[in-house]
Amino acid sequence: MKNLPLGISDFETIISENLYYVDKSLFIKELIDSWRKISLIPRPRRFGKTLNMSMLQYFFEKTEKSSAPLFKNLAVAQHPYCMEYQGQYPVIFLTFKSTDEPTWDECFNALQEIIAEEFKRHNYLLKSTTLDAHEKKEFKEIINLSAQSTAYKGSLKKLIKYLAQYHNKNVIVLIDEYDVPIQGGFGHQYYNKVIAFLKSFLGRGLKDNKLVEAGVVTGAMRVAKESIFTGLNNLRVCTIVDDDHADKFGLLEDEVHQILEHYNLAHMKDKIRSWYNGYSSGLYTIYNPWSIINFLEKKGKFKPYWINSSSNDIIKNLIQHSSPEVKEDFERLLKKESVQKAINENIVFAEIHKSPDALWNFLLFTGYLTFKNNPPIDEDLQYLELMIPNAEIEGFYKTTILGWFQQGPYSYNKMLQSLVSGDIETFSDLFTNFFLSSISYFDVGDDEPEKFYHAFVLGMFVSLEKDYELKSNHPSGYGRYDVSIIPRDMTKAGIIIEFKKPKKSSTETLEQVADNALQQIEEEKYATELKHRGISKIIKLGVAFQGKKVLVKEGK
Repeated sequence: MKNLPLGISDFETIISENLYYVDKSLFIKELIDSWRKISLIPRPRRFGKTLNMSMLQYFFEKTEKSSAPLFKNLAVAQHPYCMEYQGQYPVIFLTFKSTDEPTWDECFNALQEIIAEEFKRHNYLLKSTTLDAHEKKEFKEIINLSAQSTAYKGSLKKLIKYLAQYHNKNVIVLIDEYDVPIQGGFGHQYYNKVIAFLKSFLGRGLKDNKLVEAGVVTGAMRVAKESIFTGLNNLRVCTIVDDDHADKFGLLEDEVHQILEHYNLAHMKDKIRSWYNGYSSGLYTIYNPWSIINFLEKKGKFKPYWINSSSNDIIKNLIQHSSPEVKEDFERLLKKESVQKAINENIVFAEIHKSPDALWNFLLFTGYLTFKNNPPIDEDLQYLELMIPNAEIEGFYKTTILGWFQQGPYSYNKMLQSLVSGDIETFSDLFTNFFLSSISYFDVGDDEPEKFYHAFVLGMFVSLEKDYELKSNHPSGYGRYDVSIIPRDMTKAGIIIEFKKPKKSSTETLEQVADNALQQIEEEKYATELKHRGISKIIKLGVAFQGKKVLVKEGK
């Protein structure tokens, strides 16, 4: 039984030590078939990007010791024209995956060290006559981290030039996880500085550079072209929505089955599918490789391995402070429904907090949602049906939502328990305190109780789902009620809740507004659905909001 390559992304190590490897070498063929392009390939974190980039380096790079034996048993070796490219090019390989730092100075220092290491890897150039004295001096300063900051902005272009001159051959450029420093900048308030650096670094190196034979840039998402890849006319973008390379990142069903057979865990394939499968990638459905390999390492223990490999703070913050409409959509997603959204493959970070469309795109391309694997609803506008891919991601959302309430200065669980037990007096007191505490916690404005309402409903859905079915804005009788709590045990009470606020310029009291809510429950016969299910005990609540005041009233 082969050892697992847990935490190993160096291709040579995996092959030479005979670790378990899923053959993705036809990725090389696909790149050769689209030669002389810069391929931008966004994929979620830990979906095999760095390993594939390492494979490309070992395949293409011209070295003293041939790396051809690494590929002799792989699928790419069955294509002789591809093997003609093997070991023929100078290669630059940079990975920015360790550059998410709390300050720009620390991030820039990390970028400098990564660039310096790649210059050092090619320090044989210092012994050549292709560099003049000034170029050698600057080359050494970059390695020693003593060069001017402007030198690092142009360092990619210069290294390409030096390698091309020395080898008399164009250069292949591989840049892995290019957007990690960008996400760090967004989360730690130095976004504009990192964008400025990368725009210069990548732009100078890749734009109209005839010395670049081909290039591959990977990351979790495509940052807006006008911000980073301005004027890069030969950029070929292949996101998870596209068919290109769709099966080369992540694991296919038959690949996972072979792995499970190898490790004697085939009997668990159905549960593994529900936990770690479900990501659409072009026309394929793929498994999360990081979770699979950790699951195998732990000998069949189910845990949220991928979710736990990152802090997820950006995602949690975006959901918590999202609009009422977004929270309503998350309620639908957690019911295993889909939501239809417009897809724009360019992520504009500045809009993520402001635009729901930007949020949905961010969640899709970073792996926290997936899309239904069917033709787009509208080819021109590119609308897709988004959904939660599997149990691992579903658990993350539920834990995040429950975490909001557990952090607040109130007893959310006690409040819900008093509600479903019929102790409405206690519920009313706790609900009032909960509302007042939540006004600032959930970014609820004085005149926007809907924001609070949707957060409250989302929390109820997660907290009560084991014993109750929760429906909101659902038809019953002659209209649509706000919330219905339906017990799975029919001997328990069902609950109908209608939320209302006074109309503008109205002189109604909270008491009158709550009475109107109860009257609406009766007139629209909202209890019809509960009665049809055989539930005899029904609690009817009218909840009235006005600014920072709230009143809960029980109907008869």
